[in-house]
Amino acid sequence: MPEVTVAEVVAELRALDEPKVRAVNERHGDDHGVNLTKLRAVAKRLKTQPDLARQLWDTGDGAARLLSILICRPKAFDRDELDVMLRAARTPKVHGWLVSYVVSKNPHAEELRVAWLADPDPVVASAGWALTVERVAKRPAGLDLPGLLDVIEAEMKDAPERLQWAMNHCLAQIGIESPELRARAVDIGERLEVLKDYPTAPGCTSPFAPSWIGEMVRRKADQK
Repeated sequence: MPEVTVAEVVAELRALDEPKVRAVNERHGDDHGVNLTKLRAVAKRLKTQPDLARQLWDTGDGAARLLSILICRPKAFDRDELDVMLRAARTPKVHGWLVSYVVSKNPHAEELRVAWLADPDPVVASAGWALTVERVAKRPAGLDLPGLLDVIEAEMKDAPERLQWAMNHCLAQIGIESPELRARAVDIGERLEVLKDYPTAPGCTSPFAPSWIGEMVRRKADQK
């Protein structure tokens, strides 16, 4: 495949920008108008290109950064580089993809998880909680789950929105994965009532932790 320049890729992304898509994304705090299916198709064509990925990230453009995440090599970044990138990733989609697709696959993920959990910036702290959710689901050994519930119980109710969402996800994940802590997780959710009235489309699971826990536990039981 002929080598492409960052300017050519950015021009292609701009051509894919759709005003209606941008309007929807902006309502959720994002700053791009590229359909994500089309964005993934561009990434599939380009394949892994670490140098191009870094150049795309440096443009600061939302769509370019999402594409950068898809074509980078996650293990190639050092700890400080990821910390700088996370703090620069202010929009929800770029922030979420960076944590899920890059940081979680990097050797420094656990070190960053611990550091970000304690960060005073709530958006950065939300990344620490997102990484904690993954550990609860996949590698809970060594985590102080009761201690995490203590923090959630004390801080989630008044946390800023994105931090609150991440903490709520962790609350639900603990309830789903840990039968011995399930009753406490449900009780915390019921008392704090975080996202209790969040509008949920038919067929979708409510983000209200007690409902979320109950639905996922039921599904797991049905699969047995």
